[in-house]
Amino acid sequence: MHAVLLSAPSASLIRAVLAVLSGVLAGTLLLLAAPMAYARGDGPVRQEVTFRGGGGLVLHGAVLSKDGAPGAEPGIVLVGGSGSGPRDEYRQEAEAFARAGITTLVYDKRTVGYSRLHRDFGLLADDALAGVRLLQSRNGVNPRQVGLWGFSEGGWVAPLAASRSTDVAFVVTIGGSGYDTLRSQAWNLITHLHHQGVGGPFRRTVAGPAAQLMGSTGLFPAAGYDPLPVLERLHRTPVLALWGEHDMQVPPRESARIFREALARAGNRHAVIGFVAGGAHNGHRTSDGFDRIGGPLFHGKRLGELAPRYAQTMTSWVQAVAAGRPPASSAALAPEQALATTPVPGHAWYVWLAPALLLLGFAAYPVSALLRRGPVLRPVRWLAGLGLLAVVATVACPLAVFVAGNGAAAPVVWGRPALWLVVQGLAVAVVVSACVSAAALRRRRPAPSWAVWLRLAPVGLAAVGFVPWAVWWGVAA
Repeated sequence: MHAVLLSAPSASLIRAVLAVLSGVLAGTLLLLAAPMAYARGDGPVRQEVTFRGGGGLVLHGAVLSKDGAPGAEPGIVLVGGSGSGPRDEYRQEAEAFARAGITTLVYDKRTVGYSRLHRDFGLLADDALAGVRLLQSRNGVNPRQVGLWGFSEGGWVAPLAASRSTDVAFVVTIGGSGYDTLRSQAWNLITHLHHQGVGGPFRRTVAGPAAQLMGSTGLFPAAGYDPLPVLERLHRTPVLALWGEHDMQVPPRESARIFREALARAGNRHAVIGFVAGGAHNGHRTSDGFDRIGGPLFHGKRLGELAPRYAQTMTSWVQAVAAGRPPASSAALAPEQALATTPVPGHAWYVWLAPALLLLGFAAYPVSALLRRGPVLRPVRWLAGLGLLAVVATVACPLAVFVAGNGAAAPVVWGRPALWLVVQGLAVAVVVSACVSAAALRRRRPAPSWAVWLRLAPVGLAAVGFVPWAVWWGVAA
């Protein structure tokens, strides 16, 4: 074998080629590591981004913009509804804004510091404002014309964020409620229960004692959040507040009135109140507010296509605001809403005390039996057991509707959830057991001693108190 010696010019050439290849490779790796901007078919350009929201949490999202748009565009940050839904739920809105020349940020909602039992609207507002700052820093976006879009729960968060910062140029809401969170959810549930065929008595239980218990014990997150003070702080921020014509999740007519009056008190001269014809809670196509027509699937269900003129109404309004011509305040004629009035759950401090005392009363007898303090009377034992079960079931059945939604009321039999029929049967059994126990004690020979009566007093008082309490909770209806 003979070694091949390269001349000096050949070695220099190879070193140059290797340097070029090394540079190309390094550039390729940098491109792969950087956020990619790409267009999906004939759609807008999409770039994946990350940014830090409230508390420094890293959030993931995407910025959509019109390909080849001339000049600096307005921007909008989409704030989603309740739950930890990903950004894909709002893809149709994001693409509609982007196609209209409005650079759009849509991001995955936080799961840290947000759950079924905990809501911090202030933290969510911080996330939205971080998104505003992200868009303001981008080339091709007018930093003075970046606003917020809020859907449902976002209809509380977006105005809150705007009230905290002058960086927010405008606010668009769809399906925002004018009431506090607990009252809004009560309306949502009884509306869907009515559609499901559930009669008035159980609906009143859900909107009354059950809602009061959720609010008074802190089981319902942010139950007392009131959007009115926030709306009244939006003095100069242009607002477009929309509701679907067939909104069945928040009361559209009442909410529109509250928004209009609160913004008028704030002196806001650019507050437009409108309704989306043929639109559901999310502004998408529906026949009655309970179904969705067309559109992509989300969690196995149709989202519905954007209702006619829904996107055009929003984009044209944003473009007018960005052009320095915000429309003057106006309010469209409100359609009739599903339920004429919204229940007021209130906050009764005693709502948790009554079932707690009943449980203690019914539990006292079996506990004393375990401690072997005297003979066990079988009828009273049945009364105690049935009483405990009836109290727990009475509270748990309507609370399950709050936790799991109106689906927890299925199946419906004779205008009642099947489980509620079981609860009513238990209540009857408690009353019958109380009567049987009283009769057995009356016939008992020798007569019970004072120690026995003392031991029976808690369960007897619980049995007497159970009747009016069960009537209040609608068990007897």
